[in-house]
Amino acid sequence: MNQRIIGQISKELKLKTNQVKGTVKLLDEGNTVPFIARYRKEVTGGLDEAQIRTIEERLEYLRSLQKRKEEVIRLIEEQGKLTPELEEKIKKASILQEVEDLYRPYKQKRRTRATRAKEKGLEPLAKLMWTQELTSGNPEDIGKEYINPEVELESIEDVYQGARDIIAEWVSDDAGIRKEIRKITFKQGVIQSTCKDSETDDEGKYEMYYDYREPVSKIPPHRVLAINRGEKDEVLQVKVLAPEEDIIELIKDRVVNNPESIFYNDIIEAIKDGYKRLIAPSIEREVRNSLTEKAEEHAINIFSKNLRNLLLQPPLRGHTVMGIDPAYRTGCKVCVVDPTGRLLDTATIYPHPPQSRTGEAKKVVKGLINEYQVTTIAIGNGTASRETEFMVADIIKELKNTQVNYVIVNEAGASVYSASKLARKEFPELDVAMRGAISIARRLQDPLAELVKIDPKSIGVGLYQHDVNQKNLEKSLGNVVESAVNYVGVDLNTASPSLLKYVAGINSRVASNIVKYREENGKFETRDELLKVKGLGKKTFTQAAGFLRIPDGTNPLDNTPIHPESYQAAKGLLQDVGFKLLDITDKEKLKEVREELDSINIKSRAEKLETGIPTLKDIVDALKKPGRDPRDELPKPIFRSDVLKMEDLEAGMLLQGTVRNVVDFGAFVDIGVKVDGLVHISEMSHDYVDDPLKVVQVGDTVKVKILEVDERRNRISLSMKL
Repeated sequence: MNQRIIGQISKELKLKTNQVKGTVKLLDEGNTVPFIARYRKEVTGGLDEAQIRTIEERLEYLRSLQKRKEEVIRLIEEQGKLTPELEEKIKKASILQEVEDLYRPYKQKRRTRATRAKEKGLEPLAKLMWTQELTSGNPEDIGKEYINPEVELESIEDVYQGARDIIAEWVSDDAGIRKEIRKITFKQGVIQSTCKDSETDDEGKYEMYYDYREPVSKIPPHRVLAINRGEKDEVLQVKVLAPEEDIIELIKDRVVNNPESIFYNDIIEAIKDGYKRLIAPSIEREVRNSLTEKAEEHAINIFSKNLRNLLLQPPLRGHTVMGIDPAYRTGCKVCVVDPTGRLLDTATIYPHPPQSRTGEAKKVVKGLINEYQVTTIAIGNGTASRETEFMVADIIKELKNTQVNYVIVNEAGASVYSASKLARKEFPELDVAMRGAISIARRLQDPLAELVKIDPKSIGVGLYQHDVNQKNLEKSLGNVVESAVNYVGVDLNTASPSLLKYVAGINSRVASNIVKYREENGKFETRDELLKVKGLGKKTFTQAAGFLRIPDGTNPLDNTPIHPESYQAAKGLLQDVGFKLLDITDKEKLKEVREELDSINIKSRAEKLETGIPTLKDIVDALKKPGRDPRDELPKPIFRSDVLKMEDLEAGMLLQGTVRNVVDFGAFVDIGVKVDGLVHISEMSHDYVDDPLKVVQVGDTVKVKILEVDERRNRISLSMKL
């Protein structure tokens, strides 16, 4: 079975059989995807994480499919109805739907009109009609034999109605017929939405769908989800319209073999009934489910890409940051954290109505800036953010000779973190809002370390995230966080349990044990010391070690992505080019090391050191940049010192902004005013754009031109076509 599945996956994904075979073996042995992608390149032929995850998904699907095929064959065999032809058809089926279609006639059904007709003894009549062999005689004479008032067959019409019900079900259960109808409905069907109740649509959110039609084959994912939501909110009524006449003709071609039959009209009536009553509703459900599934997959994919880009925003190193969680009545919560994220001080100020104690608030903020040498202020973008921004801009002007800037930080999910068990454990003495201010400050310093503490669904970079399959969303976002964390690597001596639990091979329990060990025994000096942590055995160590860093440990290799299993090769390589291990910690020596490593012959060195070429390439890269954080190469956030107002904006103005969210129809860009502007997909490039994610990503700094400002509707239209 495995060989057949491996062959199918290789063919589907256009990969070599050995690549898939090696990857499947590694997955079956319990290795994690990040570990396989990073440290088993020789086995996989250099497959990346996305390819390995696709293999994992297909493997799971095809194994489930195989299991279901075996189960269906067994169930039909138990009924004594399994033929060699049917068995072969089931074995050859490539999707679950085909298997279920073939099983349909043998499935235990709830009582239907057909089963009741069979109970009344009408199956022999239905079989006689189905053969269509009789071309002479009177149907009434034949039907009289079946009249039986005891089973509610009072008339000829009752008899033939029952027989037609049986034939209608046979038509409906035909796998070939269903397959063709499904194909036609997907190809020629139209999805239609009409208004069911406009009064429940106060804001007119679904207005464009009140009388809407679009081909099933062309409707884009975001419209499918919008229509689904409108239906769920009971504003819209949704139908799939199929070419009924063509479908009836198709069934006639498959079923009618003798138009001269005396039962011809009954057969035609049964065909129409079988389609309208049994097949059409079922295929409509399948079409809707399929559209929804694809739309959800697409939405989850976009959300996942946005989340990854947000998590990989560059950290702001070496800055003492002030975090402000703005509010009106309850006051703005202010905190100061040092460059490592340690809380230094807190305050609550009331610069906005109803208190409006602006002078006092400014004095407190200035005092904190001066006392702790604050260089950056992070302002949450929620309620009262704009007014707080005006106040901070004033303070910066008033503080002469200081290099203070501010950044508006997306605070999505901060309140979720603030009320969490984790936040209560970190800051038991602080109130919820103050914890939010700390989260805002820290997510500027190290977005990844802070955002992993929040349920990814709450981070606010998705579209329709509450409408999609929550289990699939959770799995996909979990994979994204795991991938991002392992891509960056984690400082073993500072990482929180929230961050550690995403490291390959480590679960929540082991993550807590690592922190507990650190608290009881002090900093980790080497990666090997991990083996002393309770519950962390050799298998977990193998998966996790390469992703954990010790910046000031006793072994410089522990601060690189080089896996301990490759330490011998790394040391041997350095020795070969005339250097010692400690030389990579010396800036001047490191320059010489880089020069030497740039000139080596990878292939011959790999043979000499008895290691694979991909692994040696990774070792060389790691030795050239020990302690490297891949996020440092990305553009930093836009720092501001003054406020831009909506009324300052004019069509034609050129501005710089930060991409906050990417959706199917464009991107939302923060240009420093209260609302994010929209760059519609048609305004992203002079060339045709089919996918906004090919042009921009969350966190990108972009230059934009203002097309239109609609103050009444609070909308700004932007263009990247400068």
